[in-house]
Amino acid sequence: GSSSEGRGVRRRTMGNMWGKQIPLKDLIRESKRMVNKAVRELDRERKRMESEEKKLVADIKKMAAAGQMGAVKIQAKELVRTRNYITKFIQLRAHLNAVSLKIQTVKSHEAMASAMKSTTVAMTKMNQKFNLPGLQKIMMEFQRENEKAEMTMEVMGDTMDDVMTDADDEEEEEAIVSKVLDELGVGLNEAIPDAPQAAPAAAATEEKSAASEPVAADSAVSDLEARLNNLRRD
Repeated sequence: GSSSEGRGVRRRTMGNMWGKQIPLKDLIRESKRMVNKAVRELDRERKRMESEEKKLVADIKKMAAAGQMGAVKIQAKELVRTRNYITKFIQLRAHLNAVSLKIQTVKSHEAMASAMKSTTVAMTKMNQKFNLPGLQKIMMEFQRENEKAEMTMEVMGDTMDDVMTDADDEEEEEAIVSKVLDELGVGLNEAIPDAPQAAPAAAATEEKSAASEPVAADSAVSDLEARLNNLRRD
C-alpha cells in the first residue's frame, strides 16, 4: 500500500515537473481520497485515546484505593493530557469534514459546468440544423394551403346543399308533417297560429328579405370563389 502510494506521488510530482497538468476531476478525486484517509486515521487514533482514558481512570481509582497518591497525581496529569488530545482530534475531524464539504461543492460545480457545456454544444448543433427563414416560409405556405382547403370545403358544402335540395323533398316533408298532425287530430291551420292582422308591413318586409336571401347567398359564394382563385394564383 505505502509503495503504491509512493509511486503515485512520484508520478504526480514528475508529471508536474514536466509541465503536465492534472485534470480537475482527477484532482478533486485525489483530494477527497486524502481527506477521507485523514479522517479515518483521526477516528482510529481518537478511539485509541478513549480506550487509554478509560484505562487511566481505572488505574487512578485502583492506586487511590491503595493509597499511592504520588502515582495518582502522575496518572491524573496523563489523564488530563489524554483528554486534551481527544478534544483536539475531535476539532481536527470537524475541520476535515468542512474541507470534505468544500471539495464536494467543487465537485458539484465541476459536474454542473460539464453538464452545461454538453447542453450548450447540443443546443448549438440543434440550432444550426434549423433554418429560421426556411421554417417561416414553411409556416406561411402551410397557412396559405390551410386557407385554401377551408374555402374549398366551404364551397363544396354550399354546392352539395344546393344539389341535394329538391322541391320533391320539400313536398314529401310537408306531406309527412300533415300526416302526423292528422293522426294527432290537429289541423295544419290550427297547429300554426295566424299572424297578427295589424302587421302587413312586416309581412311585406319578410317577403322582400326572403326574395333577397338567394342574392346574398350567391354573393357569398362568389366572394369565396374569388378568394380561392386569388390564393391559387399566389
